[in-house]
Amino acid sequence: MSRFAHSLALAGAVCLLGAAVTGCLTQRALANSPAEHALITPPLQPEHAPSTPTAASASAPAHPLKLATWNMEWLMAEDGPLAATAPPDRPHRTAADFEKLAAYAQHLDADIIGLQEVDAATTAERLFSARTYQIFMTDDALLQHPALAIRKPLRAHKNPDLVELDVAPATAAHQLRRGLDVTVETGTTPLRILVLHLKTGCWDNPVADKQHNCPILVQQFGVLQNWISARAAAHEAFVIMGDFNRRMTVYDPFFLLLTHAAPLSLTSAGWASPCENGSYFIAIFCWAAAHKAGCNHIPCV
Repeated sequence: MSRFAHSLALAGAVCLLGAAVTGCLTQRALANSPAEHALITPPLQPEHAPSTPTAASASAPAHPLKLATWNMEWLMAEDGPLAATAPPDRPHRTAADFEKLAAYAQHLDADIIGLQEVDAATTAERLFSARTYQIFMTDDALLQHPALAIRKPLRAHKNPDLVELDVAPATAAHQLRRGLDVTVETGTTPLRILVLHLKTGCWDNPVADKQHNCPILVQQFGVLQNWISARAAAHEAFVIMGDFNRRMTVYDPFFLLLTHAAPLSLTSAGWASPCENGSYFIAIFCWAAAHKAGCNHIPCV
């Protein structure tokens, strides 16, 4: 396992970091609210590494990476082909709304932003300009997608979607969202990022609860266990961010299920949202396999 140190700041949700990563910063955000943030220091060079710059080290960020996760709450283009098929009671964004969201995205100034509930990459680009960010998105045929905005010139490539998170039967009226799996080149150690949006309803119920969609969430957490185990076996640094739809603590049985796959740090533990009237986070989360994460509160903007 890599022995790199990382730093993090927390603003409020759930962000998971693994292997070489030790921290993450978060904050629940809806359409016109602040996003959840995280700061990660790029991997340090091992003591025995040569001091001569290499191609990888030359392209490494010169400053800590700032990560964020942002639930956009039905961010759709009103003139797009999907708008007519979306629920009528969803938020309907005006041009002024998009301008306000774009202004906040610019103020957020994050390097890597996990997004949830976005209809298309072109819609995300109205907030995160293609001149500054590259957008990645799952390939499923749903109205809502997990997405990832990565600041240029960071290099990244998309891995196959984590389709196993769609545990719904093929005959179900609605399929579940896949996970977006992207590898970001951060210097000497690539960072594997999984952006997800899990099934809602089982916010703080026991694992054995057969109602409130808990059996579905249990299945999805089993998929996450397998994904984490694969990353740990490959000694890969990783981050899992997004909307878990679960108010997790370090004692939560769902969180403990994941710790069977790797040592984890729940960076939102002990924090409540300063932007949502003190409610507990259900959105991002970071874990670390090598080091204990440190988190610092960041107020709403």
